[in-house]
Amino acid sequence: MIKPVDVLAFGAHPDDIELGAAGTLLSCKAKGKSLGLVDLTRGELGTRGNPELRRLEATEAASILGADFRYNCGFKDGKFAYDEQHLQLLISIVRKAKPELVLANALEDRHPDHARAAKLVADACFYAGLVQWQDPENLPAHRPRLLLHYIQFQNLKPDILLSIDGFFEAKMNSILAYASQFYKVESQEPETPISNQTFLESLKGRAQDWGKIIGVSHAEGFNSSRPLGVEDLFNLR
Repeated sequence: MIKPVDVLAFGAHPDDIELGAAGTLLSCKAKGKSLGLVDLTRGELGTRGNPELRRLEATEAASILGADFRYNCGFKDGKFAYDEQHLQLLISIVRKAKPELVLANALEDRHPDHARAAKLVADACFYAGLVQWQDPENLPAHRPRLLLHYIQFQNLKPDILLSIDGFFEAKMNSILAYASQFYKVESQEPETPISNQTFLESLKGRAQDWGKIIGVSHAEGFNSSRPLGVEDLFNLR
């Protein structure tokens, strides 16, 4: 059930959120923030696994992250459109969850669904704040204070880096909850760009490289479509 949370993370497919932002979500949880997770599709076009297995994996991953809820929109993998119907559902979710912070898919990426999901979520966050935008449930307007896009397969230059020191191991555990999708020596399923062992190693390397930039062990990177402000320059690394 969707309920008010401090942080709401969206992913086009189950495992998108964990790959891009699990460390940040774990950090938020440790600071007492409540978390909601929303998957747009069931990942039914994935080469490995199946929708039911991925549902079970997503449930396990949500437990590792300490999420207050996980909701699947049931959009068609690879076929969901930018239209009023899809936009309206996301607006209603934002208005129900009333998050202060929203995390969404990458602004551009190898998988076409990611950028399309990013656009849908970003616009839903904006329209959710318009009092005159009516929805079927008569939900009051709400606009999140901040929207950030996590970085996925493509190596985009981050606008902001967040330390995830102390949370990287749990981040990896949440990713490995999707056993059907990632490296498993005994797996007989076809290999994909994310299922070989080097992919998981590259995740660690990227987190370490980003961490080095800000003087920590591991970090996650995000993009913003607008300039970000800070009240105290001494809070920046």
